[in-house]
Amino acid sequence: MARLTKAQREWHPDKPRKRRSIKVMFGSTVLALEAFVVFFATLVAFGIEAQGLPPAVLLTCGIALSGVLVAACALLAKSFGDTVGWLLQVLLIATGFIVPMMFLVGVLFALTWWYGIHTGARLDRENARRDAAQAEWERDHPEPGN
Repeated sequence: MARLTKAQREWHPDKPRKRRSIKVMFGSTVLALEAFVVFFATLVAFGIEAQGLPPAVLLTCGIALSGVLVAACALLAKSFGDTVGWLLQVLLIATGFIVPMMFLVGVLFALTWWYGIHTGARLDRENARRDAAQAEWERDHPEPGN
């Protein structure tokens, strides 16, 4: 027998779907893009033998940071998700000490992160207001025959 998720167990035909957070979606997109950039920056650092660090250290740390960026996407819906994201932005900027171009790339991604989080939160608030207004309207104007 297949195991059902909590959402599947609690579903019924007239239950509206919960709206997905735009802030989480924007933040996840930025973190996923950063993971790709960090992976390719790791290959650059490996290719130029940056800062005289052993290749194994460069590859391990770079791939680990890429993995952490992807894993952080799952934390964005939590209360501490934004803080984790900001810490990762600082860490991304700090990779400029290994590959100097990453200072610029890191700052640009931090700005993108800020914009995505603030805009997503604003849109989520607007959607919540719209959903509340819609629910109030439906409560005040029931469909005939129900």
